[in-house]
Amino acid sequence: MAGLKLVCLHCAQTNRVPEEKLRSGAKCGTCGVALISGKAVEIDAATFAKAARTDEVPLLVDFWAPWCGPCRMMAPEFSKAAGQLKGLVRLAKVNTQDHQQVSQKQGIRGIPTMIGYVKGREKGRQAGAMQAAQIEAFAAQTFRR
Repeated sequence: MAGLKLVCLHCAQTNRVPEEKLRSGAKCGTCGVALISGKAVEIDAATFAKAARTDEVPLLVDFWAPWCGPCRMMAPEFSKAAGQLKGLVRLAKVNTQDHQQVSQKQGIRGIPTMIGYVKGREKGRQAGAMQAAQIEAFAAQTFRR
């Protein structure tokens, strides 16, 4: 069966999506939620683990916490970048306060930290708050094809 594997960031089911459908509103076959919404999606530890391991479309994850000032300042910029990168990169957020085991396993030393993944491999890492244009540039550099 042709297509790229994507984990639904809402229900954690794996889907296959033809590459030409990535920008045109592909939906999860189980729950019907858009697989690539152009929005940053908050995910839990299990969904993160499955998506980072499985996704064949680049996944950029922002590790953050609600008490972190720079994280709160970067949140709207991360959302803007998600809209600009729609169809090319999926953006997700993991709350390190709620999911401490994920941040420990990923070796997060400071927040915010962004890590890019493709097919289970870390492709790039950047610590510190960034503007939307910087996030887009980081994604372009990290996920060069």
